[in-house]
Formats: sequence, C-alpha cells, structure tokens
Amino acid sequence: MYLTKEVKEDIFKKHGGSENNTGSAEGQIALFTYRISHLTEHLKRNRKDFNTERALVSLVGKRRSLLDYLKKKDIERYRAIVKELGLRK
Repeated sequence: MYLTKEVKEDIFKKHGGSENNTGSAEGQIALFTYRISHLTEHLKRNRKDFNTERALVSLVGKRRSLLDYLKKKDIERYRAIVKELGLRK
C-alpha cells in the first residue's frame, strides 16, 4: 500500500499545518498531487489500465477545482502552494 497513515500525516503536517488539519485546501492539494504522481507512474508501466486513467483524470479535476477555489479566496496561499509543490500554474 503506497498511501499509509504515516505518509498522510506527514503530508498534512507539512502542508496543512498539523496532521489533524485534514480539511485545509493546501493539505488536500498536496495529497491529490501525491496520488496523481503515483497513478502517473502506474500508468507508465500499464498503458491499457483505463480505469486508473479515469481515476487520474478525476483527481486532476478535483485538484484543479481546489486550486481555483484557493486562487479566488487567497492568492498568496495559492502562489505558495503552487511554488512549494512545483505545479506549473
């Protein structure tokens, strides 16, 4: 299992403020980014796994929605998380 409890806690501690703050937009975006990178590596090895491809597209859409929300609410937090995670936009 690639996404253990410890990995999630570490992601939320680093990006969400604390491991208990799982609802923050930054924490959710960081978690989606971690999952997207894992699914991308899986799809490089298994090109015909269309169910995973569909899940990946869904995750990218969810992350995009959260980024749009964060951009609208607080542009500084948006810029910080994009720079920290190395996203293009």
